[in-house]
Amino acid sequence: MRTIGLSGAEWLAVLRIGLGLWWLESWRHKDKKDWFERGTGIGWAVGVAAKHRWAFVRSGFGAVVTPRPKVMAYVVVYAELALGLGLTLGFLTPIALVGGIVLNLLYFLLMIHDWAEQGQNSMMVLISVVGLFGMSWQTWSLDEAWGLFL
Repeated sequence: MRTIGLSGAEWLAVLRIGLGLWWLESWRHKDKKDWFERGTGIGWAVGVAAKHRWAFVRSGFGAVVTPRPKVMAYVVVYAELALGLGLTLGFLTPIALVGGIVLNLLYFLLMIHDWAEQGQNSMMVLISVVGLFGMSWQTWSLDEAWGLFL
């Protein structure tokens, strides 16, 4: 493979790290007090899910998320932090990439009406898939340093 400036593995690491920073920014910009004390993030999502065009999304969200708003707020916020740290540092990278794919697909499904969110989530899924199948943890990662997943 011919590349400019860096090797192919290094460019995949750049992509992985960039995705990790994107997740860290998603975590950073959340008002944790609002999410944890007032339940604004999950409350907003409950409203979106209640009007969703697909019944399985409404019922699934109602069964899993709505009865546990406080727990789900912590799950979402700290999942984004864990994904960001895992991808940026290259720690348990394949697990973080699969977790990110799942979370982005859930966001994609919930936000089916919001074109801006659809673009962000679809691009994050694409980067995750490329990072996973390109084994982006082979360079500049704790996984590589510790001999994991090689």
